[in-house]
Amino acid sequence: PEGIVINGFLDRSELIGRTTFTIIENLVLGCLIVVFVVVLLLGNFRSGLVVASVIPLSLLFALSMMYIFGVDANLMSLGAIDFGIIIDGAVIIVEFIAFQFTKSTAVFTGLSPKEKQAEKNKISFNGASKMMHSAIFGQFIIIIVFITILSLSGVEGKMFRPMAEVFSFALIGAMILGLTYVPVVSSIFLKSEPPGAKNVSVLLINFLNKIYEPTINWAITHTKAILIAAGIFLVGAFWLFSTMGAEFVPTLDEGDFVIQPVLKTGTTLSNTVETITEIEKILMKFPEVNQVVTRIGAAEIPTDPMSMEESDVIVTLHPPSEWTTVKSKDELAEKFNEALTAIPGLDYEFTQPIEMRFNELITGVRADLAIKVYGEDLDILLKTAEEIETAIQGVEGAADIILEKVDGLPQMKIEYDRAKIAKYGLNVEDLNQVVTTGFAGMSTGTVFEGEKQFDLVVRYGEPYRKDIEHLENAAIQLPAGGSIPLSELAKISYTKGPAKISRDNTRRRIVIGVNVRNRDLQSVVDDIQAIVKAKIKIPEGYRVDYGGQFENLQQARNRLLIAVPIALVLIFALLYFAFSSTRDAFMIYTAIPFSAIGGILLLWLRDMPFSISAGVGFIALFGIAVLNGIVMIEHFKSMKDKFTSIQELVVVGAKERLRPVLLTASAAALGFLPMAISGSAGAEVQRPLATVVVGGLISATLLTLVVLPVLYVLFNSGKSKGIKLPKVVASFALLILGTFTTSIAQETPKLTLEDALQLAEKQNFGILASQKRLESAQALTRSSWSLGKTELYHKQDQNDIAENGVFNRVWGIRQSFDFPTVYGAQKNFYKAAEQQESALFELDLRTLKKEVSTAFVTAQYWNELEKNYTFLDSLYGAFAKAALRRLETGESNLLEKLTAEGKQREIAI
Repeated sequence: PEGIVINGFLDRSELIGRTTFTIIENLVLGCLIVVFVVVLLLGNFRSGLVVASVIPLSLLFALSMMYIFGVDANLMSLGAIDFGIIIDGAVIIVEFIAFQFTKSTAVFTGLSPKEKQAEKNKISFNGASKMMHSAIFGQFIIIIVFITILSLSGVEGKMFRPMAEVFSFALIGAMILGLTYVPVVSSIFLKSEPPGAKNVSVLLINFLNKIYEPTINWAITHTKAILIAAGIFLVGAFWLFSTMGAEFVPTLDEGDFVIQPVLKTGTTLSNTVETITEIEKILMKFPEVNQVVTRIGAAEIPTDPMSMEESDVIVTLHPPSEWTTVKSKDELAEKFNEALTAIPGLDYEFTQPIEMRFNELITGVRADLAIKVYGEDLDILLKTAEEIETAIQGVEGAADIILEKVDGLPQMKIEYDRAKIAKYGLNVEDLNQVVTTGFAGMSTGTVFEGEKQFDLVVRYGEPYRKDIEHLENAAIQLPAGGSIPLSELAKISYTKGPAKISRDNTRRRIVIGVNVRNRDLQSVVDDIQAIVKAKIKIPEGYRVDYGGQFENLQQARNRLLIAVPIALVLIFALLYFAFSSTRDAFMIYTAIPFSAIGGILLLWLRDMPFSISAGVGFIALFGIAVLNGIVMIEHFKSMKDKFTSIQELVVVGAKERLRPVLLTASAAALGFLPMAISGSAGAEVQRPLATVVVGGLISATLLTLVVLPVLYVLFNSGKSKGIKLPKVVASFALLILGTFTTSIAQETPKLTLEDALQLAEKQNFGILASQKRLESAQALTRSSWSLGKTELYHKQDQNDIAENGVFNRVWGIRQSFDFPTVYGAQKNFYKAAEQQESALFELDLRTLKKEVSTAFVTAQYWNELEKNYTFLDSLYGAFAKAALRRLETGESNLLEKLTAEGKQREIAI
C-alpha cells in the first residue's frame, strides 16, 4: 500500500543505526588501541590495567553528567571522545609511581608485607603529589580550551557544543580519579620490579634512546639550524594553509538521494505525474537503486509550499558493497544525470533527504551555494541571473546549476479600451465584475443541508470557461439594452507573467542554486565571484550575494576568529600563572604553532579542505599540545640542583621524560586514529577533527623532544643574555591582538534598526523597570498559595513540676492556616495584577519601539541630508571657482560670478 511505502521512506532508523555503529566502533577501537599503547610503553601489565580502569570510570562520570545536564548521546557527543586524552593525567601519575617503585626495589627487600605496603603508600602519595601539578594542570588547560567551543552558536554550535561538554565532563571525572582513585589503586596493585628486568617496553625505550640521545646532543650544539628549520616549517605550513580550500562541514552521507526535477512553470498535475513516472522507470534500471518514491506539490498542511511542477524524487539505494556499476555516490549522481537526459527540457538537482531539509530550514535554499541577485525590477533580475547562470557553467566542481523559476506562468491578459467603454456608458468596475462572476464565481446566497451551510456560487458552466474564446465572447449588458462581447471593449491575449516573487529582508531577489561536488565550497565560490566580477555587469541598484552553506561558513569563520584568539590568550595566561615565569610559559607555548604544522600538513596530505570541524580540532589540539611541554619543563626545573651543566641536565632530563612524552602523545593521537580513518556513516564530520589532532600531536611531540630542550638551553645559559624575552613576547602578543582587533573591526556591522531596537530593549531604564514590576507580579502569583511561617517554640510548663522542683520544658511547633477560599481569591487577585503588568510591559515595549523607530528614521534622514548638503557644498564651491576663472578670462560677466558665490553661501548656511 502507498502509505506503508511512504512511511518506510521517512523512516531514518537505518541511518541512525549506522551512525550508532560508528559511535560504538570509535569508542571500542579507541579504547583497545589506547590500552594496548599504554601497556606496551609502560611495560607493565598491571600499570596498563590501572590506567585502563580510568576509562570506564571517567566515561561513567561523563554519562552521569550528561543525564543531569540533559546532553543527548549522539555522533558528536560520544563519537568524538578520545580516551587517550582523558587518561593522559593518569598515565603521567602511574608512570612516575611505577618508576619510583622500580627505583625503590632495594628498599622493599627485607620488609614485612605490612611495612612494604606502608612504604608503597608513601611512595604513591609522594609521586602523585609531585606529578599532580603537571597532570591536573595540563588537563585543566584542555578543559578551559574546550569552554571556548561552547561560545560557538548556530549550526556549528549545535554540532560541536555537545562534544565540548562531554569531553569536559570526562576530563573532570579523570581529574577527580587522578586525585583519589589512581594513587590508591597504584599502591595496591603495582609491583616493584628490579631495574634490570627486560621486557618489550624496556627494549623499545632503549632502542629509541639510542636514536634520541645523539639527536638531542646534535640539536643542542646546532641551535640556530634547529630554530631556522622549525621557522621554515612553520612559515611553509601557514603558506600551505592559505592555499587550502574551505567548506562549512563535510557532508554526511545519508545513503540515499533526493532528485528534484525542474519542470516548466505552469505544468499541470497530469503532465507532472507523466514526467515523474518516466524518471522513476529510468532510475529503477540501475542495480544500485532499491526503491523510488516521488512527492509532488504540497501536503494538506503546507509546511513546505511547492507548486504542481515541483517534486521530490526520493531514491533509496542498496548498501555500497552491493554496487556493481559505480564506486561512489558522486559517480552514481553523474550516471543518473546522463540517463535522465533522455527526457528533454529538464534540469535536475541532486541532494539528500535530511541535507535538503536542513538547507531549506537554515538558509532558505536547498542547494549548497545560493547566488542571490537583489533588485526591484523582475525583468532585470531575471536577465542578470540568466547571465550569471550561463557564465558559471564551466566552473570546476559546480554541479546542478539551477535558476529559480520566477516567470513563465501562463496568463490571459485583458487590456481595456477606456474610450469605447465610456462610449457605451459602461465603467471598468462593471466589466471586472462580469469577468470575476463568470470565471471565478461570485457568492449569491447560502444553501443549508441540515446543520451544514454552503455558499451558493454562480459562474459559467465548465465548457464555457476553459479557453480564451470564452472570455472574448463573454456578454456585456449595455445600459440602453442589448449586449456586446467583451472583445469589443478590450484586447484579450495570452501572456506569461511572474510565477512567484521571493524576498529577503524586504528586497526582491532571485536565486541561482549550485551544488558542489568533488571540490571544496570556498574554491568554487572564489571562482564564481571572480567570473561575476569580470564578466557580469551588475546594474546600479542591484547586488549579488552568496548564501547557503557558504553563508554558514562565513558566520562560523567569524566566530572562530573570536574563539581561537581567546583560547590562545587563556592558555598563555594559565601557563604564566602556573610557572610564574614568562620565559617558561613562552617555551611551552611554542608547542601551539608547531602543533599546527602537523595538523595542516596531514589535512593537505589527505586532500581535506579546512572546515569548521577542522577548526574545532585545532582548538582542541592547542590545549592538548601544551601537556607534554608542561611535563618536560617541570622535570627540568626539578633537576636544577643536581647538575652544574645545563646541557647535561637537558640531555638526562629529556631521556628520562622520553617514555611519558611518547606515552601521552601516542595515546592521545592513536585514540583519535579510528575516527580519522573510519569510513562508516557519520564519520565524515569527525574525520577532519581527528586528522588535525593526530597530525598536530605528531609535530608537537617532535617539538617537545627536540626544539623545547634547545629553547631551554638557550634561555637558561649565557647565550640568552642578550635576549629580552618579555619584550619579544609582548610584541608577539600585541601583533596577535592588533590583527585580531583589526579583523573584528572589519567585521563590525553598521547599526541597523533591529540592532537599535534590541539595544533599547536591553538598556532602557523604563523597560527594565517595567520588566522588574512584571517579575514582581509573577513572584507574588507564585507565592499566593504559600503558608505562613512555621513557629518553633520552647517554654517551661508551670503546671508540670518534676520531683526535683524544676518545671518541665515544653517544645512545640505552631502553624497557622487561612480558610482555603482565601488562597484561591488571593491567587486570582495576584494573577489579575500580573496580567495587568504584562499588558503594561507590552505597551511600554511597543511605545519604546515606536519612539526608537521614529528617532532612527529621523537620524537616518538628517544623516542623508547632511551628506547631500556636503556634496552640494563641494559642488557649488567648484562652481564658484569656475565662475571666478571665467570672469578672469573674460568669458562671463560679474553677474554669473555673484550668482555662483551667492548660491555657495546659501548652501553653506
